Amino acid sequence: MNPIDIIKAKRSHSARLANQQGAAGEIRALENMGNWVPRPLGKGLKVLLAVLLETGIHIKASSFDAIELPDAQELDFLDSDQVRSLLPDMVFIEIKTANHPRVKADFSGFFFALTESEIAAAEALGSRHRVVLRNNLTDVMLLTSVPEILHKAKSSSWQLSVQL
Repeated sequence: MNPIDIIKAKRSHSARLANQQGAAGEIRALENMGNWVPRPLGKGLKVLLAVLLETGIHIKASSFDAIELPDAQELDFLDSDQVRSLLPDMVFIEIKTANHPRVKADFSGFFFALTESEIAAAEALGSRHRVVLRNNLTDVMLLTSVPEILHKAKSSSWQLSVQL
């Protein structure tokens, strides 16, 4: 195998591993929080987004990973009336995970990306959109927001991602 093929294989493996560890970290974050539920799928997600749109809020499905429900209530996302009644108390949660020893207890050294849809959701939802930073090595979580993250950021670089 030539050096370029080795590098490509290593990158592919690293990307796959990062995605698996990130998803596992999201699952553990949900397990730690009794009143959080995962983002609904399929028709339940469509109902939720439609009810949000009725209130003038348009966000993409990919802009959050979980929802905090008030008082650990049960919610049938297929029931638009129930979604509508609980919507004002729902908090939409984006989960960011880290698997690197360089991340300190205060989360300095935590490197991650915020997508355009996550930033737009934060603007549209205001205090009802939160970001959880989770260190998978220590199981420590920090509940924050996009504005707080941008305020604390030591550096940022904006990029455009394109899929052809």
